[in-house]
Amino acid sequence: MHFLAIDVGNTRLKWAMYDAAQPGAAVLAHGVEFLDNIERLAEGSWAELPEPQHMLGCVVAGDVVRRRVQTQMDIWDLAPNWVVSSNAEAGLSNGYDHPSRLGTDRWVAMVGAWHHVLAQGRQRPVVVVMVGTAVTVEAIDADGKFLGGLILPGHGIMLKALESGTAGLHVPTGEVRPFPTNTSDALTSGGTYAIAGAVERMVQHVMAHCGQEPACVMTGGAGWKMMPSMTRPFELVENLIFDGLLHIAHSRFGAKG
Repeated sequence: MHFLAIDVGNTRLKWAMYDAAQPGAAVLAHGVEFLDNIERLAEGSWAELPEPQHMLGCVVAGDVVRRRVQTQMDIWDLAPNWVVSSNAEAGLSNGYDHPSRLGTDRWVAMVGAWHHVLAQGRQRPVVVVMVGTAVTVEAIDADGKFLGGLILPGHGIMLKALESGTAGLHVPTGEVRPFPTNTSDALTSGGTYAIAGAVERMVQHVMAHCGQEPACVMTGGAGWKMMPSMTRPFELVENLIFDGLLHIAHSRFGAKG
């Protein structure tokens, strides 16, 4: 059985074809397209793929983009399936006030992180950080319940806000320094430490609530930039959303082969 996983973010679509809809499945092919180029998929990178039996996707870019993706999938006899955040899925329960309003990328990444930590052999709380256009910081207790999370702007949004609202701050990207002595370094360091501080505060909340230190997992395209500035050890997991999609797909399609 071939399985197609799709992650549609705010700027790019990432996809992967697996040989099965289950955790640990082998990747047969994968790729990335900017959202402006979605219409290239059917005649481009998807044209030579084996026909998938199942597909599961995560989309945060809205219904218009989702429909554009589905149009490209017309080359196959395939029913599109998209994750909608729910009360519970694949062993994780959702403590959001309105579960369906939780961003699907956040929900799927948490499923991936929860099972990633379980696979290490000990059930414990988890803090999940996703660093992208926006930054999310999620808390999961030791029973697999999503307690709540933070959303804050990523580096790019922070810099654009300062540039648009403050005269004279159109400067190159700088370095992260303990004591910045130029404007470029001051801006880059300020954004980095703002994110690191929010993460540390969430870790402290989880320790106080759960009575034990959480496992800390980070993902997202800019995660590697944040790692050196974190106040405690984090494990960087590159494809956490795809991992989550595989676990959800297995719970939904696994018995169907």
